[in-house]
Amino acid sequence: MANTETSLKEAVTIEGAIGAALVDYTSGMALGTIGGGKELDLNMAAAGNTDVVRAKVRTMEMLGLQEDIEDILITLGSQYHLIRLLKGRGANGLFLYLALDKNRANLAMARHQLKKIEADLEV
Repeated sequence: MANTETSLKEAVTIEGAIGAALVDYTSGMALGTIGGGKELDLNMAAAGNTDVVRAKVRTMEMLGLQEDIEDILITLGSQYHLIRLLKGRGANGLFLYLALDKNRANLAMARHQLKKIEADLEV
């Protein structure tokens, strides 16, 4: 089992990674961040993506969908933003956020690796 710091360090080793964060979507606060910098303010991204997650959860409730959200993908001109909702003991209300350079990333591989990081994460 990996802690937050180890998991985030592993996330930024994913090909094309710009930055990563572990976010509590009940508060909108990043519990940990790595990378980003001038290119990407991860604390602002954490807060903004909290709104995305909350909206999707509300919409699913209104539609009566009894499914779990695996991940949410936002595709920009030069970046992918991947939001992976965490499941499991102690992870309710948390998501992993990964920003990728679209020209260097393999989206399928990034999703696979982020799923593995989630499985190893101990919150």
